[in-house]
Amino acid sequence: MAAAYLENHGYRILERNYRCKQGEIDIIAQKCDVLVFIEVKTRRTLRYGTPGAAVDYKKQQRIIRSAAWYIRCRDVNMHCRFDVVEVLSMPSGSAKINHIVNAFEVN
Repeated sequence: MAAAYLENHGYRILERNYRCKQGEIDIIAQKCDVLVFIEVKTRRTLRYGTPGAAVDYKKQQRIIRSAAWYIRCRDVNMHCRFDVVEVLSMPSGSAKINHIVNAFEVN
């Protein structure tokens, strides 16, 4: 669902569930001249906060290390950013999607 949303908004999906020894990245996409590393978080309720709140500092660091590995292995030379796509499953079976562009940065 998140990949379809991104494609409908002009992103080209390059990888899904990219795995390396540093960790995993849910979606790697490109929009214009920007390489985007995307973490997808799904929740059924907001009881414990928004889905994006689960992307804490430790999770961000794993994603950043995995992205660095991807960049090194693929010899990428373009601007990169880190997004989060929140998916909130509704009781009706539908879902609300919130795309947080540039959700976090490399320190």
